[in-house]
Amino acid sequence: MKAPAFGGDYVGVHPMGLFWSLKCQKAFRRLLKQDVMNSPFWVTLNLYDTVGLQDFSTEEPIASQVVQRWFSAPGVQRVQVREGRVRGALFLPPGEGPFPGVIDLFGGRGGLVEFRASLLAAHGFAVLALAYFAYEDLPKLLQEIDLEYFEEAANLLLAHPKVQTPGIGVISVSKGAEIGLAMACFLKQVVATICINGTTAICEFPLRYKDLVIAPIPMFMERMQFDISGAVRLLHYRGDPRDKVNQRSVLPVEKAQGSILFIVGENDECMKSREYAEQALHRLQNHGRNNGRMLVYPGAGHLIEPPYSPLCYASPNMKLSSPLLWGGEPTAHAAAQEHSWGEILKFFRQHLIQARSKL
Repeated sequence: MKAPAFGGDYVGVHPMGLFWSLKCQKAFRRLLKQDVMNSPFWVTLNLYDTVGLQDFSTEEPIASQVVQRWFSAPGVQRVQVREGRVRGALFLPPGEGPFPGVIDLFGGRGGLVEFRASLLAAHGFAVLALAYFAYEDLPKLLQEIDLEYFEEAANLLLAHPKVQTPGIGVISVSKGAEIGLAMACFLKQVVATICINGTTAICEFPLRYKDLVIAPIPMFMERMQFDISGAVRLLHYRGDPRDKVNQRSVLPVEKAQGSILFIVGENDECMKSREYAEQALHRLQNHGRNNGRMLVYPGAGHLIEPPYSPLCYASPNMKLSSPLLWGGEPTAHAAAQEHSWGEILKFFRQHLIQARSKL
């Protein structure tokens, strides 16, 4: 597509703009694909010969086309995982393997989210979409981070005959990124970690791993703010990890043996993601480590997802009566999603396949 848009939700040449600029009919909703294997998103494109602000549902378009967006690829397999305590879904690429293994973690919404895992499997990775609360017989509410649960999941993935050894990757966002960074710090199985807009300290709930207990950093309810839309901004809600009294809550990133990629949206309204990533990189440097790097995206919000996903500016939260504000400017956020996806694939291919070749 070479013809620019002169108005509407975006201007300029954006070949996929019709898709990433989609909006929910109801406010504060997030478009998520649930059944990733059996059906696509169906999008109807209608062309009208007039420009107006009225509802076009009663008018006949001069042309119409239905397009599909699949979140899987031919030959990708989905295997339900209910082994030991571990609950999730394993996505395997076509072929005999072995394939680089990745654990996929989402945030505080809970449940099982599969669309990123299935897309990564279409690119040659064996991906375990891992639930850790609010799913099947797992705890309904998150009250602590039991790192041994995630270690059990890592060992389960590595034991699969189609998954290459000796190490796995982790991709994680929001609360999941906090857990993903903890996995990088304490689990020898993790050799490549991607943290999308996360903290570098334990927040809200304690982390437990064997004899280790890390208490959470303090939270300040009085620092919560309300956006003009009515959504809650948690940007200043957490204590400062740099404060001396909070040092015991900060994750020891210098212990991470693998590589870490921090992906940051500068318009994140939920947490100070750039500050946290910079603090982690500074800590690594102070310990003589160079295994971390950061990608910063101006205008991008908190929920950086695979390419062409519509921006979710705010959505409901199970713990709050008001929606939670995520932030993001649509055009910049879309550009961040498209660029970061290529960097995610490149990072895992470099560090997981390289780890295999060193064995």
